[in-house]
Amino acid sequence: MNPDFPSDHPRNIIPELCRLYYSQGWMPGSGGSLSIKYGQEVYITPSGVQKERIQPEDLFVQTVDGEDISVPQTTKGLRKSQCSPVFLNIYRLKAPGAVFHLHSKSAVLATLLTKENTVHLSNLQMIKGIRKWSTGGYHKFTDDVVIPVIDNTHTEDGLIDGMVKAMNDYPDTCIVLVRGHGIYAWGQTWEQAKLVCESYDYLFDVMLQVQAAGVREVHGGVLDSGGST
Repeated sequence: MNPDFPSDHPRNIIPELCRLYYSQGWMPGSGGSLSIKYGQEVYITPSGVQKERIQPEDLFVQTVDGEDISVPQTTKGLRKSQCSPVFLNIYRLKAPGAVFHLHSKSAVLATLLTKENTVHLSNLQMIKGIRKWSTGGYHKFTDDVVIPVIDNTHTEDGLIDGMVKAMNDYPDTCIVLVRGHGIYAWGQTWEQAKLVCESYDYLFDVMLQVQAAGVREVHGGVLDSGGST
């Protein structure tokens, strides 16, 4: 922790979250990226580095329009995150307080089990932790929660068109799955973004284990990566 900044400042929170998500297997290798909006500044992790080793001074700071406010010392040789254009696009469209990109194995597997452009979940208690982004409030556990899935691209900025369509088609979602790649998730605060990621990882893990047991339907609800109800 850098004592020059408050404990809840992105320069302290982001490295802490990176270490947590690395330990959970959500940021393996140099994969994944985190961003938090603080006032008019967006703090973003650098690209191509081991995330568990990130220091407070390693973050890039930009406006939502992509203008640099602060960059790490050039002697560190750090590069701006390839996720930056996707993050900033989400900030402009959805106005969240934080956007995370993680390589959750459960999320990736969920995308590989379907050729459809959605994953459905319902009748699971952890759904109550998912906020309805556009209409407000939280889902009931009996709701049919629909998660959009988009196809992967060779570059992160190539995902933007698919992300925009998914967010427009499913305005209540606070997560988009990228097939064979990972998730982009957002929240009004970094705490809410963290809750979204953890809730969905649990839900996807349950879905995978139920399907591995050969069960296609659960009592009173939907548990389906095939996009059908």
